[in-house]
Amino acid sequence: MATVSVAGAQVHYERHGSGPALVLVHGTGSAGAALTWGQISPHFAENRTVITPDLSGTDRTTDDGTPLTVEGLAAQVIAVIEDAGTGAVDLLGFSMGSPVVAAVAALRPDLVRRLILVAGWAHTDGDEYMRNLFTLWQRLGELDAEAFGRSVTMTGFSRGFLNSIGRKQVEQLIPNMPPTPGTLRHVDLDTRVDIRGLLPRIQAKTLVIGCAQDATVPVENSRTLHAAIADSSYAEIDAGHVAFFEKPEEFIKLVSDFVPTS
Repeated sequence: MATVSVAGAQVHYERHGSGPALVLVHGTGSAGAALTWGQISPHFAENRTVITPDLSGTDRTTDDGTPLTVEGLAAQVIAVIEDAGTGAVDLLGFSMGSPVVAAVAALRPDLVRRLILVAGWAHTDGDEYMRNLFTLWQRLGELDAEAFGRSVTMTGFSRGFLNSIGRKQVEQLIPNMPPTPGTLRHVDLDTRVDIRGLLPRIQAKTLVIGCAQDATVPVENSRTLHAAIADSSYAEIDAGHVAFFEKPEEFIKLVSDFVPTS
């Protein structure tokens, strides 16, 4: 475990394994990297150095509590990469982490070998469904924590997956992302994302992964990202938003094929 100071924030990150560096950037939720990558990162750490930052808004990173920006979180990822001392990295962002890592690649191309954007988007105001969903999360977070958890669960996973695991496990998922102040700071940022101006500046070899049954960030947003990034590749997983939870083997293979260790 390590901590790096960035504009007054004390940013926590962990580093595991050895080999070429792969940085995994989490999505919305104050549990941060542990919840997002806990089941996936050990697979990559078998033959890579895996670095998992916890950005502002998470429980492990402290800051002044001001509203978040994509550029501010990108600066935290940049600082983690530099502090880790691995040189250029392969960089993957999921959900909210996707526009953040896209900004890193645009602003610091020297630090990014390959870029992977999973279930990401470029412009919240360009999708009325997402704008309304994130606004609903804000209201539910203020009024009803259980309803917030149920909404996040319903949109985070595909209907088929939820039915396949059964009621007991579905009920266990609901408290996983409580509407803490940090989570609601992330949701506030989700309502304001706009990285359209940065996308033409991305030089790294890029893979965009869309989730065909995504009810949080509809898959059309991933397709739009792919179209906006020159020479990018595109793949879809037939799963809900948290595709690496529903279909981990398919996700691991897609990423491993794109970021080989030799």
